[in-house]
This record gives sequence, structure tokens and C-alpha cells, in this order.
Amino acid sequence: MEIGITTFVENTPDPYTGKLLPPAERMRNLMEEIELADQVGLDVFAVGEHHRSDYIVSSPAVILAAAAVKTKNIKLSSGVTVLSSDDPVRVFQDFAHVDLLSEGRAEIMAGRGSFIESFPLFGNDLKDYDTLFSEKLELLIALNKSEKITWEGKHRPAIDNRGVYPRPYQQELPIWVAVGGTPQSVVRAATHGLPMALAIIGGEPERFVPFTNLYKETYKKAGHDPAKLQLAINSHGFVGDDAQQTADTYYGPYAYVMSKLGRERGWSPMNREHYEAMRGPKGSLLVGSPQQVIDKILYEYELFGNTRFLLHISVGTLPHDKLMRCIELLGTVVAPAVKKAVAKASS
Repeated sequence: MEIGITTFVENTPDPYTGKLLPPAERMRNLMEEIELADQVGLDVFAVGEHHRSDYIVSSPAVILAAAAVKTKNIKLSSGVTVLSSDDPVRVFQDFAHVDLLSEGRAEIMAGRGSFIESFPLFGNDLKDYDTLFSEKLELLIALNKSEKITWEGKHRPAIDNRGVYPRPYQQELPIWVAVGGTPQSVVRAATHGLPMALAIIGGEPERFVPFTNLYKETYKKAGHDPAKLQLAINSHGFVGDDAQQTADTYYGPYAYVMSKLGRERGWSPMNREHYEAMRGPKGSLLVGSPQQVIDKILYEYELFGNTRFLLHISVGTLPHDKLMRCIELLGTVVAPAVKKAVAKASS
């Protein structure tokens, strides 16, 4: 199993002091986080795309290009690229640059976007939410397979036998499809034979088993080799030396962000009781000591048989030193133990 990290590079006020980091400082911290993830042997670092004030990355490829020259081994992915509101040609070109700079470590994680700010910003109609993604994903796949492209669709001007450059370092860029539990999205990823990343940010992971089963069944029925199937589980979490201190550190920033999103989306505000329930053995949060996080990752592996696990480490802005310690523990303690257990279970 590959083990890695996702981040939306949030920049939210400290819930206790109200202070906000200067964006340049938050960006410096991010570069240090990616470098450390590489140094401690983590497999993947993924950076999300947003177009709102509380997240400071609107172009993951720019950040990943900077990280490419600071790292040696770690895979660099978006998490996600909001493909529906972008131009697939430009997305492909941008990530080809990242791939060249990193000598073959770039990936694209494409999604429809759970935040919708980019749609009006770039002149897209939300009524086309699903067809925009479906059409643009097909174009991105075609661009990945062929140097010259002839293509025509509804949402983008036609392309008539044009070459698209540069080409990536890899023969093809890995393209993952990120889903949040919509069956149509699961079927789309499986039908195309693309790796799928499933985000689990609430409730009990067990209720997502039907979605991963649907993915595996559809993937096989579509004629793809089951041996090549790749499935990632992405979950919120935080690792620290002491379980209670770690839970206390994470709660404030996490509750701030989840309650704010709740007000926007009609969810109930986050409270400590709900938080602790989510931290329980069968809840969706992976927050606590290394052993608690190891146990939770292996529990999810039993449910899903996933080939990759990505820990979303910063829902709200956390102290930089504690975030760095989290990355260190994930790479040096959690990941080796999980990989050893998975290898033993597979042998």
C-alpha cells in the first residue's frame, strides 16, 4: 500500500487567538512539509485547488512544480484538479511540466469539485456540472494517449489535428478520478479503467463499502485487468506522540472549519462529542497516537482492500511544528507498520 498526504493548504485564523498567518509564511511552511514528506519516505503528496479566501492554492501544478525541484522520490499529485472548470489542454501541459521537472513523479487527481467557486469565476454554468466533467475527462484521457489530437465537444472549442506539448517524462501521466460517494462518478472511473480516490470525511467508513465494491465490479465488467486496479482512500487525520494532546490540538482548527462549512451547506456545527465519536475505532477521523492511526488504516484496508491511503492533515491551520511532527511520525512509524501488515496479509 502507498501511504501519503493530501492538503488544501488552508489558511484559517487560529481558533483561540484569531491570528492569521501571512500567505507567504503559509506557503513556506507548505514547501517544508512536502520536503519532509519526501525525506521520511512517504509515497505521495497531493495539493488541492480552491478559489476562496480560506485556501491559498488555486493552481496545484504551480506548487507541485516548485516542489518537484526540492524533492527526489515522492509522487506529486493534485488533490484535486477541478477539471470541470479548467481547460484539459492546459491541465495536461501544466502537469507535463511538473513531470519533466520531477523526472516522472507527477500525477493528476481530477474531480468535479465539491466547492463551486471556480464555475462562475471561469464562466461555467452549474447546470452543466456533470457533463462538463465527463466531457473534459474524456479529452484529458485522449491528450494523454496521443501527441496529436482531433476532438470536438459541447463545452470547449474543437481541436483539429493539433499537437499538444510538452509531452510528459512518463509515457502517460497517471490520472486518478476523485469521488465523494456518487455512484455515477464511481462507474465513470471504473469504465475508463482509471484509478479511483474515495474521500471519506464523515460518518462511518463501513457505509462506503458498496461504492468500492461497485468500482471493482464495474472495472472488471468493463474488461480491465483486476490486477491493475488502484484504489485510494482519503481521510481527515492527524498523528502525534500523545493521543489526548493530539486530539486536543486538532479539535480547535478542525471544528472551526467544519462548523464554517456546515453553516454554508446546512450541516450541524461540530461539537466535541461528535468529534470524539468520529475518532472512535469505526469512525472516519484518524486522529491520535501512531498506533491508533495504524489500527484505523488497517481497519479501512480490511473494508476496502485499497492500494493507497492518503491522510488529509490540515483541515484548519495547525501549528507548523506539530504538523511537521505529524508528517515525521506518518513516514517513520505509521507507514512502515501498515506496509508490513498489508504485505503479511497479502502473502
